[in-house]
Amino acid sequence: MDNQLTPADAWTRLRDGNLRFVSGSSSHPNQDARHRASLVDTQHPFAVIFGCSDSRLAAEIIFDLGLGDIFVVRTAGQVIDDAVLGSLEFSVSVLNVPLIVVLGHDRCGAVSATIDAIDSGDMPAGFLRELVERITPSVLTSRRNGVTDLNATVVEHIKQTSKRMVDSSRVIADAVENGTTAVMGVTYRLKDGKAEIVSGFGAL
Repeated sequence: MDNQLTPADAWTRLRDGNLRFVSGSSSHPNQDARHRASLVDTQHPFAVIFGCSDSRLAAEIIFDLGLGDIFVVRTAGQVIDDAVLGSLEFSVSVLNVPLIVVLGHDRCGAVSATIDAIDSGDMPAGFLRELVERITPSVLTSRRNGVTDLNATVVEHIKQTSKRMVDSSRVIADAVENGTTAVMGVTYRLKDGKAEIVSGFGAL
């Protein structure tokens, strides 16, 4: 797989795959035994998808891709922690991936749970509490901007997560500044399967 693509080229490839998926004409590339064998000793993904863990958000399917095409990192509510940042830095510094997509979706359960916790003052127990705490700044930013709708809050969370990623990682920030990698926020609609850009850092 060619990882010498520009950030814009990488997005075009993702967009085209998503359009095929939406229209019901997916080509299911790079999923055969021969291609699998070619990846045993190497990988050259052309993009990173950092997305929500929701079972309806399988990146290779919604962008009509196959083995070796994309490097995928997923957490509930696309929440950033040290392990996520390390994984993303690996993709940029070792795999030379030109595009990081922060992928959220409408009706996100993690964002909804955070809104409920803020409204009720009742924080969940266990590690779910940490998840909610990490999403809380995005919800509060939405509220300050007069946004209370769940799906609009998800969009704000995607934007805030993208910014937090760049602000937190010197490796990613330098790659964005140098123009070798871009960070793009994308929202996915569960009903029609369409992925749309909502924010971006770097040249596209």
